[in-house]
Amino acid sequence: MLRLTLLCIALALCAPLPAAAPATTAAPGAASTPAPATLPAPANAPAPCRTAPSDTRPWPAGEIVAGRIDPDTCFAAAPLDAATRSRISGRSYKEGCPVALADLRYLRVLHRDFEGRTLCGEMICHREIADDLLAIFRALYDARYPIARMVLIDDYDADDTRSMEANNSSSFNFRPIAGSRSLSRHALGRAVDINPLFNPCVRTRDGRTTIEPEAARPYADRTRDFPGRLDAGDLCVELFKARGFRWGGDWRSLKDYQHFEK
Repeated sequence: MLRLTLLCIALALCAPLPAAAPATTAAPGAASTPAPATLPAPANAPAPCRTAPSDTRPWPAGEIVAGRIDPDTCFAAAPLDAATRSRISGRSYKEGCPVALADLRYLRVLHRDFEGRTLCGEMICHREIADDLLAIFRALYDARYPIARMVLIDDYDADDTRSMEANNSSSFNFRPIAGSRSLSRHALGRAVDINPLFNPCVRTRDGRTTIEPEAARPYADRTRDFPGRLDAGDLCVELFKARGFRWGGDWRSLKDYQHFEK
């Protein structure tokens, strides 16, 4: 009986591991592209391995899955429950948001990190793109495509800069476009940023180049090769475009390499 009990525990629990930054190799004679700061270690709580869609245990976003898990039960979209509404209230969802809470969807997905480990991810988006995102993230997961981190931007108090510096991929956040009064597509839940530290937004105006986040300046040089770089022909870019999303890397007035919108 003891042996059987230990076996069940080994299969059911998902012990988190510390996250590490990816190593990069520069071309001969070039300065190396620095790796991002190490992300905070996941919370020390087991990730539930869902066996049925009716399983309602909390989804442990940001945690590394070390045990068995059925991917077919781990990609889903649902209306925001009371706990999630409370979590985003006053943070990503502020007074004056033009999108009703009922029109937002909470996504739970799996993704690989740059160490090849499987993590539980989460995202809030508009209901009209929820199915698109589930299909894209499932394809990326199956292809072992790396996404460093995917938790709600509310974990960073809805601060876009802090989230980008943590290389956190996210969607909904009621805010204007940086440096503008116009609402971002993120404010409508219709935009997604992927691996933003490695794929910054680059603007050049009056001879001055601005990079957001500033910590991503080493990754603004797109002639260099490094893990996680989004460019034309990249699997992630192609999957989003196939679903009708526009990629910020194609824009002329600026280059927002992390950004996809619909």
